[in-house]
Amino acid sequence: MNPQDPLSQLRDIHLPATGGFWPPAPGWWILAVLILGALALVVVVLLRHRRRNRWRRQAILALTELEQKAEPTPSWFARLNTLLKQAARECHPESQPQALSGNAWVEFLIATTPAGQTAPRQALEAMVRAAWQPSVQADPDEAIRFARHWLGGQKC
Repeated sequence: MNPQDPLSQLRDIHLPATGGFWPPAPGWWILAVLILGALALVVVVLLRHRRRNRWRRQAILALTELEQKAEPTPSWFARLNTLLKQAARECHPESQPQALSGNAWVEFLIATTPAGQTAPRQALEAMVRAAWQPSVQADPDEAIRFARHWLGGQKC
C-alpha cells in the first residue's frame, strides 16, 4: 500500500447501523392510538349494555326466588304481579304499567309478550285475578314460565 495513494485510504462499502425498534415509526403510533380508541369504545358499549339490562338481571333473580317459594296463594301472585309491573315500568315507562290492573294489565301483558309464544288469555287472567281473590285458580308453575318468557323477551 502506498501511503501517498488516496484510493488506498478508502474503506470498502459498508452498511449503515440498523435503527432500533424504538422509537416506532409514526404509522405504529397511529395504529396504537386507533387500537386504544377502539378498545375504549368497546368497554363503554359493554358497560352501557350491562347498565341498561341491570333491571332484567335483578328481575330474573327475584323471579328465581319466587319460583323457589311458589305456592298458590294470593300474596304469592301479588308479588309476581308486582315484579312484572316493576319490570314493565323499566321497559315501557310511556305506558305507565304500574297504574294498570285487571283487564288492562292482562291486555298490556298480551301486547308486550315477545313474538313466538303467547300465553293463553285465561291463564293470564287467572294469574292477575289470583292476586286479590281468596281462592286461587291459577297454576304457579305456568305463571313462572310466562314471567320468565316475558322477562327474557323484553327489548328495551
